[in-house]
Amino acid sequence: MRIFYRLLLLLVALATYNVSVAQVIQPAPVTDTSSRAIQIVKGKNFRQKIIDSATTLITLAIDAMVRQGNTIISGDSIVVNQQTGVAEVFGNVHINDSDTVHTYAQYLRYVGNERIAYLKKNVKLTDGKAVLNTNELEYNLATGIATYSKGGKVINGKTVLTSDDAVYYSDSKQVYFKKDVHLTDPKYDIRADSLLYNTELSVANFISPTVIKTKDGTINTSSGSYNLKTGDAIFLDRTAISDSTHSMIGDRIASDEKSGIIQIEGHGKLVDSANSVIVLGDQILLDRNKNSFLATRKPVMIFYKDNDSTYVSADTLFSGLRKYDSLQRKNLGAADTIKKVTAVDVANASKDSSLDKEATNEVGAKDSITKATAVDLNATNKDSIRYFIAFHHVRIFNDSLQAVSDSLHYSTEDSTFKLFRDPVFWNNGTQVSGDTMYLFTEKQKAKRLYVFNNGMVINRTKEGLFNQMSGRTLNGYFKNGDIDYIRVKGSPAESIFYPQDDDSAYIGMNYSNGDVIDIFFIKKELNKVKFINNVNGTMYPLNQIPDDKKFLRRFNWMDKRRPKNKLELFE
Repeated sequence: MRIFYRLLLLLVALATYNVSVAQVIQPAPVTDTSSRAIQIVKGKNFRQKIIDSATTLITLAIDAMVRQGNTIISGDSIVVNQQTGVAEVFGNVHINDSDTVHTYAQYLRYVGNERIAYLKKNVKLTDGKAVLNTNELEYNLATGIATYSKGGKVINGKTVLTSDDAVYYSDSKQVYFKKDVHLTDPKYDIRADSLLYNTELSVANFISPTVIKTKDGTINTSSGSYNLKTGDAIFLDRTAISDSTHSMIGDRIASDEKSGIIQIEGHGKLVDSANSVIVLGDQILLDRNKNSFLATRKPVMIFYKDNDSTYVSADTLFSGLRKYDSLQRKNLGAADTIKKVTAVDVANASKDSSLDKEATNEVGAKDSITKATAVDLNATNKDSIRYFIAFHHVRIFNDSLQAVSDSLHYSTEDSTFKLFRDPVFWNNGTQVSGDTMYLFTEKQKAKRLYVFNNGMVINRTKEGLFNQMSGRTLNGYFKNGDIDYIRVKGSPAESIFYPQDDDSAYIGMNYSNGDVIDIFFIKKELNKVKFINNVNGTMYPLNQIPDDKKFLRRFNWMDKRRPKNKLELFE
C-alpha cells in the first residue's frame, strides 16, 4: 500500500506541471563534451515547467550554470529548452568558451544547436589580450566569430579602437572594423572606413583610405600594415607621408621607427620644404634621425625657388647635414673625399692675381666632401649646413645653364655647385670645361664660375665658327643668368677669335697667347677679347687659315653631352 500511495503522489505532482526543489542541482560529470545538448550544471533554485507535449522549460536561479561541450554559461537565472537547445540567461551573464574567450553581458539568448550567442547590455568579450565592448553582440562559438553592428570598441592595452560595425575572429585574434573606424594610441591616431587589427600582435592592416596622425606628422594610405608595438610599417598603393619639413609619396613605403629609416620604392617623391628641394627616384632612403636621404634608380633632384628650378640627375644622390663647432667653425665630420684637389692645384692657384684668390680660398682641405655628423631632424642651428652629393653621370639643367660631370657637391652655405672629373658647363652658345669647376649661384641663377686646371671656353657663333680660349684657370661672371665676362689665365693663355667689322662681317681668325685673356659678352654673344701681358698673335684671312691652327689643343665641342631639356634627366 505504501508503494501505491507514493506512486499516486508522484503522478499528482507531475499533473501540476511544476516541480520545485530548494537545493543546488549537481548532476553527474559530463563525459560527452561534444554533445550538442545543453546540460544543467547547478542552480540554487530549480524549476521545471511542461508547456506542451513537445516543450519543457527548465529554470535555474541564483548561481545558475549550464554547459554544452567545453562551453560553460552562467548567470543570475537561466531558462533552458532542452528540446530546441535554446537557453536564455538573465543578469551577470558569463560565457567561458574553453577557457580561451570569456564573454559577459546582462542578457543572453543562446542557440545551442548552432552554438550562437546573442548578447545584450554591457557586453564584454575578452581573449586575454584585448577587450571588446558593445551593447549588442552576436557570437558564434562554433566558428569563434563575434559581430556587432550598433557601435562598439576594442581596448588592447593603451590602444582603443571604435567603429560602427566589427567582426572578431577568436582563432586568428583579428578584428575587422567597419564604418567610422577610429584608433587612438599614445603615439598614433588612425581614422578609416575599414581596418583589420590583430589584438595579439597589435598590428593594424589598412584596407581602405586611412589617415594616420603621429607626433611626427600625417600618413595617408589605403593599403599596408602598421605594428603599433614596434612602429614598423609597410604601406602600399601610393602612400603619402608628411611632417613639418618633409613630405613623401611612393608606390611602396617601409618605415622603421627605431632606426628612423623610411624606404620609398616605385615612383618615389621626397619634398624638403625647408631647403626647397624635391627628390624623385624609384628608391629613396630617408634617415629621420640624421636628417639625410639617399636616392637611387634614376633619381632626379630639383632645387626650386622664385618660380625657377634647377634639375640634377645622377646614378646616386645623397644629402646630409655637416655640423660645425659654433666657435671655431671647424668641421666635426670625418673626411670622405669624392675628389680632392691636389696640392699642386692649390699652389698654382695661389700665384694668380687677387681675382683668383677668392676662388683659391675655396680649395684645399675644404674641397673634401665630408661625412655629416648626425643631428636632430628639426635642427635649425645655423652651424648645421645642409649639403648634397651626386655620384656618377651627373647632369644639370636650368633654363639658363646646363652642366655635366662625374660627381657633384652642393652646399646651402654658399649655394655653390662643385663639379668634379671632366665637368662641362653650357650657357647659351658658350661651353666651358676643365678638370674641376665651381659654379656659384644666387637665387637659382649663375653668379660666378671658377675653373682650375685645363680651363677652356668655346663659343660657337651663329655661322658655326668656334671662338676658343684656354688656360690654367678661368673665372667667369654672370649678369641675369648669362655670361657677362670671363678671365682666362695660364702659362700661357691661348685664344682663337674671329673678329668682325662694323657690318658684323668676319675679317679673319686671330690666334693669340699671353698671360691673361679677358672675354666680354653683349646680348649673350661674344663681343670682344682683350689680351694682357706678353701678348703674341697672328691674324689669318678667312680663306688662308691653316688646318692645324683652327682649333686649340684639347678642343672638344661636346654638345651631344649637353642636356637639351629637363625631360632628358628623367630618361
